[in-house]
Amino acid sequence: MAKGLFNKYIWLVDTIYRVGKITFEEINERWLRNDISEGKGIPLRTFHNHRRAIEEMFDINIECMKEGGCYYYYIENTEDMKRDGVRKWLLNTLAVSNLINESNKLKQRILFEEIPSGKQYLTPIIEAIRDNVRIKMAYQSFRKQEPYSLEVEPYCVKVFKQRWYMVACNPSNKEIRIYSLDRIKALEATETTFVYPKDFNPQAFFWDSFGIIIEKGFKVETIRIKAYGDKSKYIRSLPLHHSQKEVETTEAYSVFEYLLRPTFDFCQELLLHGNEVEVISPQRLREQMIAKVEAMREMYKNG
Repeated sequence: MAKGLFNKYIWLVDTIYRVGKITFEEINERWLRNDISEGKGIPLRTFHNHRRAIEEMFDINIECMKEGGCYYYYIENTEDMKRDGVRKWLLNTLAVSNLINESNKLKQRILFEEIPSGKQYLTPIIEAIRDNVRIKMAYQSFRKQEPYSLEVEPYCVKVFKQRWYMVACNPSNKEIRIYSLDRIKALEATETTFVYPKDFNPQAFFWDSFGIIIEKGFKVETIRIKAYGDKSKYIRSLPLHHSQKEVETTEAYSVFEYLLRPTFDFCQELLLHGNEVEVISPQRLREQMIAKVEAMREMYKNG
């Protein structure tokens, strides 16, 4: 019963959010086309009960406005939802999951990328973050032959390229490090609590980095790349970094500018695009990319 109601709330929020503004009659039309309705419409009283429950559960207000003689329903705080990455991601994920579960015929026709890490340890880590308790874990670094034990204070988690990562502070040396969940061999929450630092901001922590590598030894630089042909359209539609700006556009290429630290993972991302992307500046990074390309050429020539 509770699961069914939750799914209905998700469907209702997602429907109104995507349309923008919609009448109660239009909501019912869409509702009846979905398997979740079981062929029955939504009574107006039930709809208003759902509105109140959604406000309490998700802090999302479904408001009503009169326009052209009709009453339209809309999400009041859509800008807040767009800024709140967790809430937006959660609602999008649940909405798709809900649609698939209620339409069995779609299950074999929607394919997802697997995220192998995090399945076993993500939940206890999030619970430890919520409760501000230390966790004890056995961690197997790729650079070490054997796993080692340590106790950390978890600050936040992040997903990047199909892997979950945890940002945590080691209380023994006060260092903040990043741990991949797929390298954790064992984990348990302790009873030791910690105070989450007020000056730590997860978004600011990653703000000037491309992915998951935080190297303070790399200074923040203005980086320009040239994307040729259709590659510029792909990069324009899915920016490589939030600082991306398109500073030059021609029929043959576009130039994109970034403000970040040119760490290993950013260079690897650029290499993925092959000869469709060229580093213009800074010169040091350009030479670094040339060296990598030449090393690859020698490997294939001598292999």
